[in-house]
Amino acid sequence: MSFRRVPASALNILRRVGCRVRHDGAVDFEPYRAELVAYCYRMVGSFHEAEDHAQETMLRAWKARDRYDATRASLRTWLYRIATNVCLTALEGRARRPLPSGLGAPSDDPEAPLAPAFDIPWLQPFPDARFEVEVRADMRLALVAAMQTLPPRQRAVLMLREVLEFSAAEVAVQLGTTVPAVNSALQRARAALAEAGEATDVNEVSEPDDPKVREVIEHYMRGFETADVPALVRLLTDDAVLEMPPVPLWYRGGHDYGLFMRRVFGMRGTGWALRRLTANGQPALAAYAPEPGGGHRLHTLQVLTVTGGRIARNVVFADPAVFEAFGLPQGIVFDMFDGLR
Repeated sequence: MSFRRVPASALNILRRVGCRVRHDGAVDFEPYRAELVAYCYRMVGSFHEAEDHAQETMLRAWKARDRYDATRASLRTWLYRIATNVCLTALEGRARRPLPSGLGAPSDDPEAPLAPAFDIPWLQPFPDARFEVEVRADMRLALVAAMQTLPPRQRAVLMLREVLEFSAAEVAVQLGTTVPAVNSALQRARAALAEAGEATDVNEVSEPDDPKVREVIEHYMRGFETADVPALVRLLTDDAVLEMPPVPLWYRGGHDYGLFMRRVFGMRGTGWALRRLTANGQPALAAYAPEPGGGHRLHTLQVLTVTGGRIARNVVFADPAVFEAFGLPQGIVFDMFDGLR
């Protein structure tokens, strides 16, 4: 199930009144909005739903403001308890949000039909520019994908204990359970994620503002814009992954990556335009394909994982909802990209 978007009238109430509640002094909800959206995103794997759930959390907090007791829990702890209940309710009976690489073996046919699977609720990327989040290492796309494989309550325990650093006692109160149950769920979640191996090793993923990463991305952009497939392949790790939700196909290794890119450039031509972004604390690119009559049309959003000076993964999104979340224009003229890299 999915929570409805909070009506504009209710949001206006939140912004005018609910975000500053008089209770033994001023209590301000608004500073917690960004981290609540990030938390909900890691819980449900959808940026749009995360915004809805954070709004629902703020609205519930505003309605329950008279019942908040500062002597029993901090405001932050109280808000996360509400947010956790909102997310757990939303996740009841719902399938996880995967990436194609989480559904089966890689394809060995770069010419396979590109048939989208719209019945699968695919994992979405997080647009960094929309919210200021202090630490993004735990937002890595592969890690969020791995976390979606956990049962929702284990997911919540892992997030609250390991990422947000609440105590076991605080998490027990937030989930309405016991400290031993929290510790047991945390151990099971850690064991399950350990089996994911490379997907959870976020320490090896380089930051997008690292000069070496920027250099790699710059070379990749030049190769992509000129359809230079050998140049692109030289930038890849040996077992680089290419996946393209909502198409349930993925490829591993530079050979198949290169063959697929030849297919793309053969279909869409050369002279692409790229815009540099970040998503999930990783470098990202908005790719605009050349139009026959001139100009460029938005084609995909690509989220890149750079490790050891090479590109280890490229998750290519073609979902209009993702484009909307990142505020990407559908069409551009090439000159608009001057200075935007």
